[in-house]
Amino acid sequence: MLTCSELLKFIARLGTACLLAWVLSGLSGCDQSNTSTVPSSSDGLASATPPSAEHTPLRKSLPATPTPPPDDRPRIVAFGDSLTAGLGVAPEQSYPTQLQKQLDALGYRYQVLNAGVSGDTSAGGLRRVSWVLAGKPQVVILELGGNDGLRGLGLPETRSHLDAIIRQLKDAHVRVILAGMKLPPNYGEEYTARFEAMYRDLAQLYELPLIPFLLEGVGGERTLNQADGIHPTGEGYRIVVKNVLRSLLPVLKDASTNNSPAKKKKA
Repeated sequence: MLTCSELLKFIARLGTACLLAWVLSGLSGCDQSNTSTVPSSSDGLASATPPSAEHTPLRKSLPATPTPPPDDRPRIVAFGDSLTAGLGVAPEQSYPTQLQKQLDALGYRYQVLNAGVSGDTSAGGLRRVSWVLAGKPQVVILELGGNDGLRGLGLPETRSHLDAIIRQLKDAHVRVILAGMKLPPNYGEEYTARFEAMYRDLAQLYELPLIPFLLEGVGGERTLNQADGIHPTGEGYRIVVKNVLRSLLPVLKDASTNNSPAKKKKA
């Protein structure tokens, strides 16, 4: 039997051996168990701590694409057929685009929108009224009926469609400018006279500003029209814009006067 002093010495020697074994086993495990959790220098990180702004380079960010401000200008919608759409000319030569440039140069803060559809008739225009109104226009330049006349359609039907279009626009408190049209003489004197009178009658009935003939100074002029003899060239549309402005500018001036601070205060 071991004495107390011998037993204590044995425990001390045993403890030293266990401690040494534990240290050695821990050292040998560092190369195996910690490689998946502790980043090394080969990983591009200097320590196991999360990267901070002062230890990692700043990544240069691309500038955000600026969002254009919304166009809050009141809208003028050119509502018509191929004469409005600008069939056969570059978009910048159409009358709505040239009208926009003229208004900008004159200092009128309006946005002109082209709602022309080539081949459209008065019936097609009537189906598009709700679409035009969805754009919340302040002024609509109505140019329709020419294709009806060229196809020899019944004038009562054409007038009925134009009448319905005008009423819907006026009910929505839109200022309407009516563009009159004329037909070639080969359609017969009676038909062409009644066709032209239709626009005058509608303008008088609804008290609308009237462009007597949209193509005044252009129609029949070979150098101002394309090969078909119907659709203007870019230069022809420049003259069309002058015809439009003669009826449009008084409307815009009236709107500007009615919206002036002094006018509102008086009201």
